[in-house]
Amino acid sequence: MKRFLAMALALPAFAFAQAIAPFSAATPGLALPAGWEPLTVPNLKPNLFDLVEDGGRVVLRARSAQSASSLAFRVDADPAKSPILAWRWKIDRVVAGADLSQAQGDDFAARVYVSFDVPIGTLSMLDRARFQVARLLYGATLPTAALCYVWDNRNPPGTTAWNAYSRRLRMVVVRSGAERVGQWVAESRDLEADFRAAFGAEWRGPVPRVTGVAVGADTDQTGEAVTAWFGDLALSPRP
Repeated sequence: MKRFLAMALALPAFAFAQAIAPFSAATPGLALPAGWEPLTVPNLKPNLFDLVEDGGRVVLRARSAQSASSLAFRVDADPAKSPILAWRWKIDRVVAGADLSQAQGDDFAARVYVSFDVPIGTLSMLDRARFQVARLLYGATLPTAALCYVWDNRNPPGTTAWNAYSRRLRMVVVRSGAERVGQWVAESRDLEADFRAAFGAEWRGPVPRVTGVAVGADTDQTGEAVTAWFGDLALSPRP
């Protein structure tokens, strides 16, 4: 549970932005665009993140070697107005030993997290108690619901499951296997639809506001190594 909370949800405490700062407008190197901040996990080796030029555009590179961490950006977006999250990503290999269904296999070549502003008072008494304790440990900004889009090694795209560490994080397999390894792949997800598929049984009102996104890779469970690249992330209305 500690690993899930620290990686997926503990967004940094800076001001909300209306748009996600693009990597492509930055300069190659270690300096990140304003608003992007590292999320590390206690007692785990962090990934290495930098900006590199690839195909004539600046992108984010994440290198994970027996390590785990993410970069997060706090945003304030209404999914009723801008429900489409689009991004590009590329990996050099899948994590062969990963297993979506097991805590010890919770490694992925690439992840994109999205957190939502679900009021803690709407949770069950058990979940509420767990999150009160978690917020004492990890901070009051800890969100209560999140989606995690992954590049998996074995499950077909469209597979969904609760994270092995928490039922407040829904895993969604967007890309799987080695067929597109080494190639840029463009993705697009409807956050409204995905939130309702994951949390609709307990949430009947409008989909809560999006409070943040995070990108990363992790190989600490399997001890493998992988490199992932991320292009700009953007929220937009439906076509």
